[in-house]
Amino acid sequence: LYSLFFAFLNPGGIFASRAYGASLSGNMLLTWFARNANDSDARRAIILALCVYDAVGFVITLMAQLSGVLGPLGWFAAAIYLFFAIAFGYFLLPQSKTA
Repeated sequence: LYSLFFAFLNPGGIFASRAYGASLSGNMLLTWFARNANDSDARRAIILALCVYDAVGFVITLMAQLSGVLGPLGWFAAAIYLFFAIAFGYFLLPQSKTA
């Protein structure tokens, strides 16, 4: 998959990418199982963690893109991280409650 980004990995990089894939799978399961959770401290903590995760992912991907590590498709990965960071940030904003 990394070859789509014009990035090539040695065996250590392959291990790191598989570990990252496991982390993404954990995030996916966490969000799936918590999808119907009522508004609570735990739900807000999950949203905050995902917001920070995506913001850091955006910065790291942007740095890799600007340093030439990734090909043109790297911009797409950066845009996805930015989209989700903004989206989760939006859900952290106080919502007006209608009665």
